[in-house]
Amino acid sequence: MSGNFIFYLAAFAVALGVLIVVHELGHFLVARLCGIKVLRFSVGFGRVLLARCYGADRTEWVISAFPLGGYVRMLDEREAPVAEHELGRAFNRQAIWKRILVVGAGPAANLLLALLLYWVLFMHGMEELRPILAAPPAATVAARAGVEEGETVRSINGKSVLTWQELRWELLQAALDRTPTKLEVINSRQEISDRNLDLQDITEADLDADLPPRLGLKPYRPRLQPIIGVVSPGSVAEQAGLRGGDEVVSIDGQSIQSWNEVAARIRSAAGTALQLELRRGAEHVNLQVTPVAAMDGNQSVGRIGIMAREDPALRAQLTVVVQYPVLTALSKACAQTWSMSTFSLKMIGRMLIGDVSWKNLSGPVTIADYAGQSARLGLPYYLKFLALISISLGVLNLLPIPILDGGHLLYYMVEIIKGGPLSERVMEIGQKIGLSLLMILMALAFYNDINRFVSG
Repeated sequence: MSGNFIFYLAAFAVALGVLIVVHELGHFLVARLCGIKVLRFSVGFGRVLLARCYGADRTEWVISAFPLGGYVRMLDEREAPVAEHELGRAFNRQAIWKRILVVGAGPAANLLLALLLYWVLFMHGMEELRPILAAPPAATVAARAGVEEGETVRSINGKSVLTWQELRWELLQAALDRTPTKLEVINSRQEISDRNLDLQDITEADLDADLPPRLGLKPYRPRLQPIIGVVSPGSVAEQAGLRGGDEVVSIDGQSIQSWNEVAARIRSAAGTALQLELRRGAEHVNLQVTPVAAMDGNQSVGRIGIMAREDPALRAQLTVVVQYPVLTALSKACAQTWSMSTFSLKMIGRMLIGDVSWKNLSGPVTIADYAGQSARLGLPYYLKFLALISISLGVLNLLPIPILDGGHLLYYMVEIIKGGPLSERVMEIGQKIGLSLLMILMALAFYNDINRFVSG
């Protein structure tokens, strides 16, 4: 088992564990505040692997065999007989507003976790790529709009844009609605212009992929010398003998002039051995290295674990540190959490009506891959990934599907309208329908995972 696989698996396990514990803690804490007795707090489903009892109620805290989820089991007459002196602490005996609070607390905890993580990240600051544009390929949307190399995007449809990630996010939202999009750009001569992008012909395939390149919008990449700055520990580059400071002279006999050429050759050669000629001080060294396949969005690319030598002046030109004071950071975190949540719901709605492909649904394999990639970039990027997945989990659980928290909330809404609870038979049928829908979604997510990694 490779170290890379173990690292990705560990990053995924930590993320999954944190999200499950936070979600179930939401249910647990609100249940306790409402005076409900909690019998078990479980991380995972199925056979109990480890169990300990704590507290005055001797609540059982367990880790179970199947880790993709968890549950909080409360005292409930529908599941087992309840002693007369404890009837007031049974979940089913609670006022409906208490039951709504307890059920809604799980998804709310996930959304609150995302908000707190974004708040910390906005206060700490993150280095991001500035939205400086490369020359667009001919016949693309960006080329037709008149985009030129070196232009920096200042705003999209009047909304300020500071980073490349913000540019991607605003474009994706505009493309989903097929709305005309105006970029305000500034060039190196400090001239401000508008670039109008026509998004009417955006297709499902465009939305499935990394959208900006499909429009012809790519980040500006300056010409760097083909000198290796960093070799990742344990990477195939280190195993092949590459070192920091090596200058790439040629690859497979073809002369190399810039780092972009090095990156392009490696990305296109997953699983194919490359012959590298390197200049190391006064001597020339010939080495062979085989790039390993890795996912970049929906595309399989080659990687060997090297980075270009850093140029501090160039780094300052191309990147910006996004950081805010405490209250501004909190406001930004609230806005980010709300925006991501509503966008997730919009995407689910578009999937249901067939406007967006179900290929966008990701399963545990893809999530594990992103967990590992973000963890390798550093803690801030891993926390940002964690916030995103926490929002997805919160929104998913609020869907009105029986067996999910949103399904139970739907039952309670019907109960309020009807003036009494639904029959056991109706709830049983609902649970079976909900379980079937959930299994279909899981099967589709696994299929998408397998398809991404097999076909690229």
